[in-house]
Amino acid sequence: MKLNLKSATLFLTFIFAGVRLLAQNTDSVAVNSDYVKPFSGSGAFRTWSIGIHAGLMTPSTIINSKDKLDYTVPNIQYGYGGYIKKQILPSFGIQGDFLMGKLNADNAQPGSFGTSPYKSFTTTINYAASLSGNFTLANINWHVMKSSIEPYITAGIGLMNYKPVLTAANGTTENFKPGTGVLNELYVPIGLGLKFNVAKGVNLELGYQVNFIYSDNLDGYKFGSTNDKYSYAHIGLEFALGKRSKPQLSVHNPVASMRQEYLQGIQQAKDEFKAQMDSNKAANQALLQRAAASDAKLLKLTTDSDGDGVPDFYDKCPNTPAGVKVDGSGCPLPVTKPDEKIYITEADKSVVNEAIQNLQFDSGAAVISDLSYPSLEKLAKLLSEKKYHLKLAGYTDATGSAVLNLKLSKDRAEAIKMFLVSRGADPALIQTEGYGKANPIASNKTPAGRKLNRRVEFSLY
Repeated sequence: MKLNLKSATLFLTFIFAGVRLLAQNTDSVAVNSDYVKPFSGSGAFRTWSIGIHAGLMTPSTIINSKDKLDYTVPNIQYGYGGYIKKQILPSFGIQGDFLMGKLNADNAQPGSFGTSPYKSFTTTINYAASLSGNFTLANINWHVMKSSIEPYITAGIGLMNYKPVLTAANGTTENFKPGTGVLNELYVPIGLGLKFNVAKGVNLELGYQVNFIYSDNLDGYKFGSTNDKYSYAHIGLEFALGKRSKPQLSVHNPVASMRQEYLQGIQQAKDEFKAQMDSNKAANQALLQRAAASDAKLLKLTTDSDGDGVPDFYDKCPNTPAGVKVDGSGCPLPVTKPDEKIYITEADKSVVNEAIQNLQFDSGAAVISDLSYPSLEKLAKLLSEKKYHLKLAGYTDATGSAVLNLKLSKDRAEAIKMFLVSRGADPALIQTEGYGKANPIASNKTPAGRKLNRRVEFSLY
């Protein structure tokens, strides 16, 4: 059956419109439905699939012109076929193809006498069976969780069984080959196309294939010096075999699984941290309750009528004037001379520098590493003995939001203060500030520079 150009154009327009609608529907697929733990092996996927397709066949191809064809008026006929495929890698599979259909053209090229020897030919392709490699080009995607379209190319080799029938100029027909008229010849199929994921394990396929015959017998007429070839434009469906719970390997995006694995690790860390914080809060609440009970019992012993900081029960000098410093018994202290000027020695500076050099935090947190403890303990002892003042200024690199960086820099400075106080330092002599990503001392464009910018500056005075 012949199709004119207008009918073929309408047919292809309908196909492309349907493909576009189906491709749009793939957005409804669940984002994480194809998650597979990285490095799980091929057993976690569906690697076998079958496909069926139908389309248009013609002796004309996109790589040759009509004046090079044995017949000047190539017609369009229907063809159909199927395949079974084994996916070896995410981007490579091996498939066995089967194709049937007809080829037809009119008006053979003029022969040696300047006249056309044949009015037309019709070749029935009883079967064309081939083994091909299928290369998927875009199933690994760093931009979206799941691609809706996968381009592919195929190449292989196979055997064709076909029967050419010629119609002479006077209208009589004859087989090209005497007897049954059937020929068996090798051919090479080269194809490309697109697969659209319309459902889990179901793909709509739109493809184009050029088949190169190892002879010039396909149309029963030898004209020129090249072998025959024909094209097949088709649309079809591919169905993945196996458990529906498993994703199809050829359309699976491993980057999405890697991302989900990363997010799950972060969420697990957050959950563990929250559980630890909840436990700490519960312990602190219990301590507060016990402290409140103790406060109630000691209320009578804590009354300080003159506000000198010594309870009345222990105050041997009641009614001390406001602002007068007193000793532990509530009596005024003798007036002392102004404090002498404090001098910071090189040895003291060395203790501070050692603490700075050995300071380490857990990544992205305000938790001091155990390796930093010895140096910080030396610093705490120095502060406790010499009553130095210390300013802690926290900084971060430019990665992340400004709000989180500012909080992290402040939290890290506070963590150091809490450690020093826990080792005997006076909290009133330690000042903390957080400046976030401000005042970088190196470039934030390199890992080394960002590492230098993630710091806490110690100022002793």
